[in-house]
Amino acid sequence: MKKAVVCVSFGTSVPAGRENITAIENVMRQEAHDRIFVSAFTSSVIRRVLKERGEAVYSVAEALEELWKQGAAEVLVQPTHILCGHEYDKMRREAEPWRDKFESLRFGRPLLANTADLQRLAAGLSAAYPARAGEALVLFGHGTDHAANLTYPALQTAFFLAGRQDVLVGTVEGWPAFQDVLGQLRAQEEKSVHLVPLMLVAGDHALHDMAGEDPESWQSQLEAEGFSVRATLRGLGLLPEVQAMYRAHLEEALASGA
Repeated sequence: MKKAVVCVSFGTSVPAGRENITAIENVMRQEAHDRIFVSAFTSSVIRRVLKERGEAVYSVAEALEELWKQGAAEVLVQPTHILCGHEYDKMRREAEPWRDKFESLRFGRPLLANTADLQRLAAGLSAAYPARAGEALVLFGHGTDHAANLTYPALQTAFFLAGRQDVLVGTVEGWPAFQDVLGQLRAQEEKSVHLVPLMLVAGDHALHDMAGEDPESWQSQLEAEGFSVRATLRGLGLLPEVQAMYRAHLEEALASGA
């Protein structure tokens, strides 16, 4: 009986950011062992851009069609998404029509799906970015209007309860927003800020909305407020602890049935 794993990411069109996704795919491929392993991107825009560059990347439906043609019987769809948000829901919607084609079609969980995930990521990021006297660590997330956005303030709480009151979590398209983060920074004594992406990939948002000279970037706005700002353009995908979390999620999902 053929078994398979589909590793699903949002995707990126930024070449330097692709290594984050590749790093996660590599650890998942190792964990998948002898199972057929394929990758897919949920973003149709990114797939189109990559196609124009000469690279074909599967959608979720296309990946499942290919596995069906190869005779796979049991399929696990494992996301690299951060939350159970819109892209996770989209992944499941696109996969559902293929359920009857396989003996088993199941889904793994994203990076942050429960309290243990929040605590483990907070511990991993605390180790990767130790506290510095006089400096606040601001984690720059995407944010969403999905109910899953509650994960961001929950993550900040995980940091606070672990003793990292210097860590603030903000989002570019959700809550807490920039003004919320700015208000907290003003209330603290720190005059320096370290901006770090809370995203799998340090892509367009990190390059333009978080860092850089654009007047609307968080870096520019914070500097205009008198803060000394440095930015690290490294996605979560390159952090060994985050890779280990994704691998553990896949290991758990495989052990539970596929």
